[in-house]
Amino acid sequence: MANWYCTREQVKLAGSIFGSTHNGRLDRLIEATSRRIDRETRRYFLPRTETRVYRWPPRQPSSGLILWLDQDLIAVTTLQTQAQNTSPTTISSSDFFLEPANTGPPYNRIEIDRSSTAVFQAGDTPQRSISVLGRWGFSEDTRGAGTVASGLDSGTTATTMVCSDGGLIDVGDTLLIESEQLFVSGRSNAALGSVLINGALTASMAEDVVADGSHGLLAGETIQVGSEQMFIESVSTNDLAVVRAYNGSVLASHNNDTAIHTLRTLTVERGVNGTTAATHADATAVSVIEPPFDISTACIADTLAAYAQETASWGRTVGTGEGAGEFTARDLAGRRGEVLMNYRRLRTAVI
Repeated sequence: MANWYCTREQVKLAGSIFGSTHNGRLDRLIEATSRRIDRETRRYFLPRTETRVYRWPPRQPSSGLILWLDQDLIAVTTLQTQAQNTSPTTISSSDFFLEPANTGPPYNRIEIDRSSTAVFQAGDTPQRSISVLGRWGFSEDTRGAGTVASGLDSGTTATTMVCSDGGLIDVGDTLLIESEQLFVSGRSNAALGSVLINGALTASMAEDVVADGSHGLLAGETIQVGSEQMFIESVSTNDLAVVRAYNGSVLASHNNDTAIHTLRTLTVERGVNGTTAATHADATAVSVIEPPFDISTACIADTLAAYAQETASWGRTVGTGEGAGEFTARDLAGRRGEVLMNYRRLRTAVI
């Protein structure tokens, strides 16, 4: 399941991990940690579109008009009930309420409006008599992440796209473009049109970059000149204030008119979380779907702890020489306990 609760770059930044040597290991650990959060909280934190089915009447006491749900519900697309010897009946959205009204979403039950004539019914057997097609999950909060620059306008099977701002999207992000969700599984450098450095660069950490013409580079992006990566801290017209030798790359000198590459090319998985792949025109808005902050922080912490322990062959000592220390999970256990206390979903026998 391609739903991560933190990104590769967030983990690397928090753990001072440089270069690409450990990317595969980090990806595996982030995936495993995200799924453990799902299991421990009994919920998931990015929305998915799916149909869930329920028996009627339910096993637990009910007024006959309330359907308790076994997962967080954000919105209903289609609600159907099955009467005996008939085709399923669709219940109009005007005939039911999503509850609790004052705090949802997420919602934990569907209630028939008592002023309507709608009812839940059982089919030939109680089993799977009600189906709910909708968006499920704890939340669907998003933040803007620029636009599609190219790659998605000609078909639904493309797995590479170019975004307009590489500083806003990381490996592990789930994107929302119109109604389609896409998972970012990789990023790579590509030359940014004909954008070149304007003036030779020496191998000096104090020297910044001047770009040619209308470069379009943005603060927060990572660029590559030759084999050296640089992080753009700020942009003033054509002057780029950068951190040289970024991400473990080697400080180097560069000739005038060397091409500037930028991390805007994304490898994506299409139509994830029950959504349908579609074509998207250039300049279409891109959003990143974000889990709650403390869920993301817990994912980073657990991933780094697993990385440290794996690096130390699961011993008690992490690091070598004067930097060695005994590994303790006390703080981690406290953070995990706080997350469980705040987010753990109570078990509900509803199916």
